[in-house]
Amino acid sequence: MTTVPYKDTQLLINNEWCDAASGKTIVVINPATGQPIGKVAHAGIPDLDRALHAAQKGFDVWKKIPANERAGTLRKAAGLLRERAADIGRLLTQEQGKPFAEARGEVLAGADIIEWFADEGRRVYGRIVPSRNLAAQQLVLKEPLGPVAAFTPWNFPVNQIVRKLGAALASGCSFLVKAPEETPASPAALLQCFVDAGVPPGTVGLVFGDPAEISSHLIAHPIIRKVTFTGSTPVGKQLAALAGSHMKRATMELGGHAPVIVAEDADVALAVKAAGGAKFRNAGQVCISPTRFLVHNSIKDEFARLMVSHAESLKLGDGLTEGVTLGPLANARRLTAMAKVLDDARKTGATVATGGERVGTDGNFFAPTVLTNVSLDSDVFNNEPFGPVAAIRGFDTLEEAILEANRLPYGLAGYAFTRSIKNAHVLSHQMEVGMLWINQPAAPSPEMPFGGTKDSGYGSEGGPEAMEAYLITKAVSIMAV
Repeated sequence: MTTVPYKDTQLLINNEWCDAASGKTIVVINPATGQPIGKVAHAGIPDLDRALHAAQKGFDVWKKIPANERAGTLRKAAGLLRERAADIGRLLTQEQGKPFAEARGEVLAGADIIEWFADEGRRVYGRIVPSRNLAAQQLVLKEPLGPVAAFTPWNFPVNQIVRKLGAALASGCSFLVKAPEETPASPAALLQCFVDAGVPPGTVGLVFGDPAEISSHLIAHPIIRKVTFTGSTPVGKQLAALAGSHMKRATMELGGHAPVIVAEDADVALAVKAAGGAKFRNAGQVCISPTRFLVHNSIKDEFARLMVSHAESLKLGDGLTEGVTLGPLANARRLTAMAKVLDDARKTGATVATGGERVGTDGNFFAPTVLTNVSLDSDVFNNEPFGPVAAIRGFDTLEEAILEANRLPYGLAGYAFTRSIKNAHVLSHQMEVGMLWINQPAAPSPEMPFGGTKDSGYGSEGGPEAMEAYLITKAVSIMAV
């Protein structure tokens, strides 16, 4: 497959691409080869201050543009993203590792999300409230909150930005994102679409650098009025606390550890196809990836056998190679983490049915892994593995499975498989998750809420609920004189 030349990535400030004032850069590594492929600018405080003032300038202009015109600009950006999907997908694969088909699909899904929010922004309605005094008129207005600071991870470098960017811009806010230093080129290509679509200077901005320095500076700065973060629960709690100390509104989409309940009456082949596909997508580096497979004991062995067959059918390799269905882990840290997970699983009595080891010495390849007879005390059943590991454990009753599904403090996503409408209703009401998919793989759509509960965060990045986080509700009463 033809590769797109990987160029060094700069900062985007006031609709202009620029190096950091200090000239400092960070090396970008291709996870399939372990070799450097480019550099990204490392912003310092002077760069951040310029980006902040540009964001304020952009907000002052963008908020005054009618929602219908803003929608047109967002739709134009989405169209450009579609046109460039193949090239951006190749950049994404080079820096993140996922197979090209997944990378291109991520970009196209991003265009869908932008288009949906473009139209939803036209439906931000206030209301007229009947007054107790007939000489007065009472209005409820919805107005954009202000400049937004966003922090996004490397596992979905386009879509994790798009979910925040679409809602922010559709609401009339400006948007400054600290994107991942490990995967900078695809976010840059995304934001270039908005610049080319004609957003006013400063409406969108992009910075990279030291995460702690950037987050502490942006969140505390008076220009920023909204904080949105996707990442780990520990970091999310720190940023939420910092935002709270400055009275900044926040949306937190944090870690998960998604349970999969396969009931006694489930279609086993469907469960393996749907949950297996979701499990190994992006090498398991997905916040909503199924991780804890709770399977009724009467069908556990059959499920495990089919899951092993599914895992062994995957083709591991460079994501730009034709036919590859499973790419490398995004960085060397994930290899170390997977080794620890597997070592603990073995020590606590699990059986490695397939995989369980690094593949080769170049790049960050780890074999798709299936564990059976997994202990509740194992690390993989208590902490999100964030890798290509499916951990299977049996249960006898649905009540037992639900108790285990709810045992952990995480509550992002869940999955279930059953032919029973009664079971489906019980699972729908009793599983403590923000998103639940029954008899299907993860199918997040722009029009549905996207977010979790408990330690998996709060707020939504999908559906009309996502818009509320970027809007002020203003009560106005006008008395006739």
